[in-house]
Amino acid sequence: MNYEFIDALEQIEKEKGISKDILFEAIEAALISAYKKNFNTAPNVKVSIDRDTGQIGVYSCLTIVEEVKDSQQELSLPEARALSSKYQFGDIVEMEVTPKNFGRIAAQTAKQVVIQRIREAEREIIYKEYVDREDDIVTGIVQRTDQKNIIIDLGKAEAVLAPSEQMPNETYKQGDRIKTYVVEVKKTTKGPQILVSRTHPGLLKRLFELEVPEIYDGTVEIKSVAREAGHRSKAAVYSRNTEVDPVGSCVGPKGVRVQTIVSELKGEKIDIIKWSEDPREFVSNSLSPAKVSSVEINEDKKIAGVVVPDYQLSLAIGKEGQNARLAAKLTGWKIDINSESQVKKQLPEETDEISQEELDEATGFREQMDEEMILEEVENENSGVSPEQEEDTGNIAEEDASMEREEDIFIEPDSEKEENKASAEEEIIEGINDHNIEK
Repeated sequence: MNYEFIDALEQIEKEKGISKDILFEAIEAALISAYKKNFNTAPNVKVSIDRDTGQIGVYSCLTIVEEVKDSQQELSLPEARALSSKYQFGDIVEMEVTPKNFGRIAAQTAKQVVIQRIREAEREIIYKEYVDREDDIVTGIVQRTDQKNIIIDLGKAEAVLAPSEQMPNETYKQGDRIKTYVVEVKKTTKGPQILVSRTHPGLLKRLFELEVPEIYDGTVEIKSVAREAGHRSKAAVYSRNTEVDPVGSCVGPKGVRVQTIVSELKGEKIDIIKWSEDPREFVSNSLSPAKVSSVEINEDKKIAGVVVPDYQLSLAIGKEGQNARLAAKLTGWKIDINSESQVKKQLPEETDEISQEELDEATGFREQMDEEMILEEVENENSGVSPEQEEDTGNIAEEDASMEREEDIFIEPDSEKEENKASAEEEIIEGINDHNIEK
């Protein structure tokens, strides 16, 4: 029994995590290759290794035929019946052809084949382990820099942190322990390639899951995350339990929980807001820490019009528009921010236009009413008067009406118009009296 051989396989299984069956199959394939190379035999050769004792056997597979043409591949029925009476035409007979000292010869020849198969099996195991960890967080140690790429040692494998996935305010030194977000795992000829990120919004979400038990057990849910890595981030949280404050759970006592995440992200500022089904409330909360006066929603165009106090306008927009930009990413709405004074400036212009139209209409109506009233009074005073008197009276009335129109063109004050109207009436009455006296 070859105990050393079995012990070596068990040790490889423990260290590499490769099953013994895979190792046995790899060794058997390597021994077949070595046997064919050293003994120039036919291709129908089989190598078998006893799983318990480690005993190696080589067998030539011969097919039973009526007439033997190739003795290395075929066997006659009488020869097969000499081994066992159960054989029939077409059956395969395995005849042992193990040479002496085959183990030593095979070990030297099959060494590279066995090593290659072990490496392939090891790569496959690593790939299966990390492909299930996509969109998850891993911890590694900075190993080296390769053409601006940071190589991170994850233990069994190496991850690549590309320049586009590095935070702008971070410097990476050899030996630093950092947490990264697994973006993608690729299978290549050189083994699995693991791509990680420090700027992905998912990193912030996973860090909250590590630090906040309420998020890990599902009581509090992170609805959305908007991030500008290295500068500022916003996270919208929601609680399934009305008795649990989602924002307070994420902040933690004296801000301990959120400060741990800020430290991991090298001082990146984090705004935690409460998520709401009402888009008005959600948009208003997303502009935190700025205070919002009102929010108008346009569902069709997906636009939110926000009004803020004058002293809060710069805070709502943020440095270089950062706060408004993150709020738009977080909510999915296009946000238009105006101050209260800007809104008030727009309203008087519309009011002035309307009042001017109403003024023009009122002026025309007033002119018409004044003319009708004067003519009516003249008719009442002229009852029983001769046609000549009526004609004179009408002329006077027309002259007075034209005077009234000329006065209204200058848009005199109401008090002056009333005085002019009264004097016109007195002149009309005096004219009528003079006509009666002459008569």
